[in-house]
Amino acid sequence: MSMNNATNSVTKKVEGQDLIIERIFNAPRDLVFKAFSESEHLENWWGPKGWKTENRTFEFKPNGVWHYCMTCIDPNQGDFYGQESWGKAVYREIIVPEKIVYTDWFADKEGNIAEGMPGMLITVDFVEQEGNTKVITRSQFESEASLQKVLEMGVVEGVSSQYECLDEHLENLQQG
Repeated sequence: MSMNNATNSVTKKVEGQDLIIERIFNAPRDLVFKAFSESEHLENWWGPKGWKTENRTFEFKPNGVWHYCMTCIDPNQGDFYGQESWGKAVYREIIVPEKIVYTDWFADKEGNIAEGMPGMLITVDFVEQEGNTKVITRSQFESEASLQKVLEMGVVEGVSSQYECLDEHLENLQQG
């Protein structure tokens, strides 16, 4: 795994068609799981810095749908400013507070899956570590080419930025 020197930086590993990203959060597992499993929490941190997420549908249960839109609200992000990025997920398995498994796709405003864009099966494991939580995300793509396409789109940098937003959200929750 590659790792930056920064505290709590993401590590990433590619295994065939799988991308594994790990990160430790300075928060108890129950709270980190809640940040992933409750609509109002997700809207507060999901997406890279400078983007705001709005959940259109959020059904946190097996076969439940999560349909959301991320909008760039940071004018300093140039051409991205004002852009929307829609996503759709369908939850497959939920084990509170240990694991979430879901399929995830790029989508449109109506929730239709975007053609030509890779979908993925995502497994998120929440591992308790002495009061902290290690989040291990395994994204399985249909092919190595699909994984490569998403890597070139900057998925690791995006997740890293997103996890910085989660850090801030968890810190705010723990401060009251």
